[in-house]
Amino acid sequence: MQTRALGHSGLQVSVVGLGCNNFGGRLDQAATNAVVRRALDQGITLFDTADIYGNRGGSETMLGRALGAERTQIVLASKFGVAMDDRGELQGASPAYIRRALEASLRRLGTDYLDLYQLHRPDPETPIEDTLGALDELVREGLVRSVGVSNMGAAEVRAADEVARRRTLTRVTACQDEYSLLVRDIEQELVPTMRDLQIGLLPYFPLASGLLSGKYHAGQPLPEGARITASEGAQHRYLTERNWQMVESLRQFAQGSGHSLLELAFSWLLAQDVTSSVIAGATRPEQIDQNVAAAAWRLSADELAEVDRLTGAEPLSARA
Repeated sequence: MQTRALGHSGLQVSVVGLGCNNFGGRLDQAATNAVVRRALDQGITLFDTADIYGNRGGSETMLGRALGAERTQIVLASKFGVAMDDRGELQGASPAYIRRALEASLRRLGTDYLDLYQLHRPDPETPIEDTLGALDELVREGLVRSVGVSNMGAAEVRAADEVARRRTLTRVTACQDEYSLLVRDIEQELVPTMRDLQIGLLPYFPLASGLLSGKYHAGQPLPEGARITASEGAQHRYLTERNWQMVESLRQFAQGSGHSLLELAFSWLLAQDVTSSVIAGATRPEQIDQNVAAAAWRLSADELAEVDRLTGAEPLSARA
């Protein structure tokens, strides 16, 4: 398993990470243990969860149990900010709540520090100065090693970096955002910003809710038990005529090069210089094996140009 730097943090992470959103929801403890064990055996070192995953806390609890003493061998990441109660009191990015949320996450995970603590989504009610100040205190106390953000726009990321530099606070080292062959919006502004600031990208939904896994074909029934099969919202979002056409074109291109659509989805993301690790979930140990193997293709410049043509995207190298 290859590793890459997580932005400017100094942390090294496996190029394939494990997204832990299935733990405590679709997976019980036994199934979680099996997936985590396979990930460790395959050399995955980045495990990404959030306090909200697994019906508010279930993912962290099960992940902590599954890792046990091997927690010290991996890069453990979690997130805060999404409502953890029905009244909406336990949410946001205020200094008081950040500390409370972290303490709860540490208890559930059975650890005394996080390698990466991420703001799950921007909090318009709290000045970014306050949020960064609170996170910096946690870093200075040894409770957090590095900080990141998720679902934050380019202008907000740049503003956060300016504040951190001006006040000598811990800078954001990672952005977690949706990015895939089918969803490339962040290339316009966020990716150039991350490149300028030496921030690492942790793309989520790398398979577009499974559409890029190679299991789905236009005009055929969706597989039983698949994530997108149970989500009407995901179907409306991803199962468009445009996406089906691109998936089939990309499938033919990958197969013509002796690879699968899954391999193209992972390897294309890793061909982007800002990508630190591709976060992918798994419900079975075999999926871990498939994800790790899929990252081995090294796309040439000509192959990358063909992907841009097939997806109708302007090459990144051509953008100012």
